[in-house]
Amino acid sequence: MSINYTVGQTITTRKPHACGSSSWTVLRVGADYKLQCNNCKRVVMLDSQQFHKAVKNDEQR
Repeated sequence: MSINYTVGQTITTRKPHACGSSSWTVLRVGADYKLQCNNCKRVVMLDSQQFHKAVKNDEQR
């Protein structure tokens, strides 16, 4: 099952960020994913494999 993510979508990660938040906003999709933490506004880039492993898939979108 493949879930499509879009720019501007809010996702939840399995592990919290160092600031304590698990909520992220998707800024870029493709081969790499760019995410912004909704608490501290830090921006990170993950490759596709890391991104899909980090995202909590308990909810259908």
